[in-house]
Amino acid sequence: MPRFPTSDTRNPLPLPDGSVHEGTVFLKAVIDHPRFIVGDFSYASTQTPPEDWVARLAPYLFDFAPERLVIGKFCQIADGVKFITASANHRYDGFSSYPFAVFHGEADGAPSIPTQGPDTIIGNDVWIGQGARILPGARLGDGCIVGAGAVVAGNVPAYSIIAGNPARVLRRRFDDATIETLQRIAWWDWPIDRIVAAEAAICGADIAALMKAAGG
Repeated sequence: MPRFPTSDTRNPLPLPDGSVHEGTVFLKAVIDHPRFIVGDFSYASTQTPPEDWVARLAPYLFDFAPERLVIGKFCQIADGVKFITASANHRYDGFSSYPFAVFHGEADGAPSIPTQGPDTIIGNDVWIGQGARILPGARLGDGCIVGAGAVVAGNVPAYSIIAGNPARVLRRRFDDATIETLQRIAWWDWPIDRIVAAEAAICGADIAALMKAAGG
């Protein structure tokens, strides 16, 4: 069976010359932030690796931010993806959206500061394409695919393919019964050796073989 890197490996992608791709990281190895929660084996990839992956991916997610960014297991995040979390918001229900309190330094309770925004939640096995923008409070279900350059808001059902600005659902990847079975099996919660052993069933969409591997 192929050896799979552990989820705390910083650069898990080997190159033919024996080196590793410096711009591909398992996020658990590079994220140390109280408001950024990420699952095992989720990775991000870029051609120009940053010193600070949090700042690259979620530039408005401050240590003191009230909201969270939660990313599940086995997610795939392409170059240029940005998570625009709720602390980037301005209040816009009044006559002006200008954030006066940011500049006069008395933000607590100031009328120009919006109330606490929602968490941004990304499910398991979600692929987010190059340059996509995930807006505050977006919730992407398991198995979603986000097209390059998409601007995503709101709730996206599991196993949807979405694209565009604003992003819309193009189609579901599988029928409802298959999606229900996949979410019940939750292969992403299995030990990694068991997942690798079931690679053909998972990547070949063989639901019968996957159910057998799940013991059901």
